Parts: sequence; C-alpha cells; structure tokens
Amino acid sequence: MSIVSHSGTIMTPQVVSPESMYELIREYGVLPFFENPIAGFSVADHTAPEHWFTEDNLGPWDWKIHCVQSGDIAYGKFLWGGKAAFATVDVYRELMNWRRAQKKYRPTADQEKVLAYMHENGSISITEVRKLLGVKKSAADALMAKLQQQTRVVTGDIQRVYRGSDLHYSGWQRSSFCSPEALFEDLDFPFQGFRPRTLQSRLTPEESLAFVMDQVRSHAGDVPEKLLQKMLQ
Repeated sequence: MSIVSHSGTIMTPQVVSPESMYELIREYGVLPFFENPIAGFSVADHTAPEHWFTEDNLGPWDWKIHCVQSGDIAYGKFLWGGKAAFATVDVYRELMNWRRAQKKYRPTADQEKVLAYMHENGSISITEVRKLLGVKKSAADALMAKLQQQTRVVTGDIQRVYRGSDLHYSGWQRSSFCSPEALFEDLDFPFQGFRPRTLQSRLTPEESLAFVMDQVRSHAGDVPEKLLQKMLQ
C-alpha cells in the first residue's frame, strides 16, 4: 500500500505499532487523527488498513492511549473545527497562544465552572461535567469539545473499559480531561529541537499561528493558505 500526500509525494505507511505512532506525531509536531482535506496528513493516512479494527488489533484507536500516557503529547478535538488531533508540546503551545487571543474562544460561564473544577481537582470526566452542570451527556460532550477547541482542555488520560462476563475489551474507553498547563508544565521536554519555555509563548499570537502553519507545510507540502486557516482557526 502507498499513500499520496497533498503535494503528490508517495509515502509508505509508517504507523504499525504504538511506538511508531508516537514517533510519527513527534516528527510531524501536529497531526490530525483521521483523514481530512489535506491528503496524506493524518495518523489514518499513515496506517495500513490491516492495522485498523481487525479481530486482534484495534490499531491507532487503541495505540492513542500510549501516546496520551507518554505525557508529552497533546490529544484532543482541536483541529478542523473540533476534530481529534495530536500535537507535541512546542507546537501545541503556539496553537494555544493563537487560539486564546481570539475573542471567539473565550469561555462561557458554564465552561468557566468546568475550568474552575479542573483547577481545584486536577481533572474532570464527562460524568463529573454532567453532575456539575446538570446536563445530559450530549451537552457535556459538546461543552468539552468547545474547551478543547479553545485549547483550554486536553485529554489527560484514557482508560480501557472491559465488559461482559469475560471482561472483554472491544475498544470502549473512558477519558478524563485536564488543562494543558497541568499536563505539561513540569516536563523536561526530552524531544529534539524543543526550546525550553513555559507554556506562555514568547511569540505574538500572529507569529504563533505562522509557526504552526510552517510546521504543517514542512510535512504536508504546499497547502493553500485558506485550507490551513480552515484547519487551524
């Protein structure tokens, strides 16, 4: 199997294990989970079909747990208007610097309640969001997706859920959420090319956006400006 990127480059699938998925994310810096308008620019594009939801292998759906639990990868719904994606801390920090400067990404009153709860307790689950706000699961999911798009929340941990009399794992998972500051601030940042700074970027928001765009172009090729804007805003 081969993959054709947005620039027309033919690539060989690279994701064959949790470790290779983690290394691909580190190489790219920021990477959507699933296929999207930028051809070849996702974890799914780099994974051969035989590694997706076979009888014995859930592939990247399960391997993302390894990436999240590594402690130096951001995972959440923060690209393409709320689609799942991964980012290294240095790239995520710049996306965060851009997003949080935009008026449309300011939290609402209910979102502020969730952020305050996380600050006090360290993390929050969807069940806890429902109890805190008195809402249904769909509303809690939507609110947390908005906070992830604002770069105020990332996935802190994912646990496998085992069901039935034989405690079988078929891909059901349970996530908890925390702030990126709580997840990343104390890291030693071991990956190559990282420039030690706090999560408060020293770039202007506009410079941060340009930084992330350049990071995408370095791997996706000559992507039109409008398409990058749609992905990142």
